[in-house]
Amino acid sequence: MDNLARFIDHTQLAADASEDKIIKLCEEAKEYKFASVCVNSCHVPLAAKLLKGSEVNVCTVVGFPLGAMSTKAKAYEASLAVVEGATEVDMVINIGALKDCRYDEVEKDISEVKRACLGKLLKVIIEACLLTDEEKVKACQLAKKAGADFVKTSTGFSKWGAKVEDVALMRKTVGPEMGVKAAGGIRDRKTAMEMIKAGANRLGCSAGIAIVKE
Repeated sequence: MDNLARFIDHTQLAADASEDKIIKLCEEAKEYKFASVCVNSCHVPLAAKLLKGSEVNVCTVVGFPLGAMSTKAKAYEASLAVVEGATEVDMVINIGALKDCRYDEVEKDISEVKRACLGKLLKVIIEACLLTDEEKVKACQLAKKAGADFVKTSTGFSKWGAKVEDVALMRKTVGPEMGVKAAGGIRDRKTAMEMIKAGANRLGCSAGIAIVKE
């Protein structure tokens, strides 16, 4: 697949990521023509400055990595990130609320963040490794109902990352009109292609360069 790079969100979410690492990330994203860079929100202004005029989007994370923040906090974090230059937002759902079957609360959490994104792309991280298959389906249905653009498998900071069977289930649930992002543990081209075959149209990877060079 010649355009594999366009599936990849080139990711650096480590707590100790320095400005030098973000600068390198952005330079690599431009060179390899990745879909976006995915960075913590404190790095959005720098990434937006470095990527201005390029085809690479600036993606950030909200309510990350636990999803257990208040909806108001998530919405404010998203709105500030967009003002500072983010064009894509990956938010973590309130996993505890989902498990408690407080579905209205989960939907409101997503819809409020979507509103705060001011038309920018919203991906909803369901953290599949913490959910039953029934909960994964419900999370995807709520994300779709709330107006999200993508559902995403994982933060990469929990028990495990993306699994092919989760991607397939998520794609089956949301249908062809929504995006599905696989993230966490995708370190080689074979795994990347398996995720795409299962229905992913975006991949969150810190090993993007190695993958496209294979």
